[in-house]
Amino acid sequence: MPASGPVTRNTLRQQIADALRDEVLAGRLRPGQEFTVKQIADQYGVSATPVREALVDLAAQSLLDSDQHRGFRVREISVADFRGMVEARSLITDGVFRKLAEAGWSGARADVLMAVRRRAEEAARAARAGDLDIFIGYDLRFWRELGALVDNPHICAFLHQLRLRCWVFSVPHLRGDPGLRDRLWQDHAEVVDAVTRADAEAVRAVIAAYHARMLAWAEDLASGERLERPQR
Repeated sequence: MPASGPVTRNTLRQQIADALRDEVLAGRLRPGQEFTVKQIADQYGVSATPVREALVDLAAQSLLDSDQHRGFRVREISVADFRGMVEARSLITDGVFRKLAEAGWSGARADVLMAVRRRAEEAARAARAGDLDIFIGYDLRFWRELGALVDNPHICAFLHQLRLRCWVFSVPHLRGDPGLRDRLWQDHAEVVDAVTRADAEAVRAVIAAYHARMLAWAEDLASGERLERPQR
């Protein structure tokens, strides 16, 4: 587990949690990989207390599993779990945009949309370059900032955690995929355009197509697993 440099500022707990989350999303900490509080503390040159707190935080976010005797390990997410998370996101985002439409899109502030559009452009650029790490960063920021339009931090936080877990599942499958550029969704700007026009049906259609594409990919993965499974 290569360290990205020493952590020295006061917010050690959050910084360590963020650093480890990035390691998971980058695929350097792989599903099922185990480690202890001491290993992480030694890696970052810090005391055990903030490391333990950071790991507990990540376990609470369902990114890690904890074992009283063996430490922590990166959660292994099944295809079925992934499908369930995508379906949950689909239902919630559909409700979010219904609420915005019923409110007359009063929450769709121009300053927010301008920032979100920049994230959309950067995500598209990363997708065309096939840069998965950069794409994930902008994709997460895009959805987090777009979700702020609904002005409900509980919904935003829940959707963000679902998206993080979906990426934790997806990264190992996407690394080394020769069709990576085609796998990465690039319709962020279409969502922003539809929100700007206050076209609720268009927003929901684009996002529904996105979720359908993810579910189809999950089905392909599940089919591959069934083919690889030995016959009994």
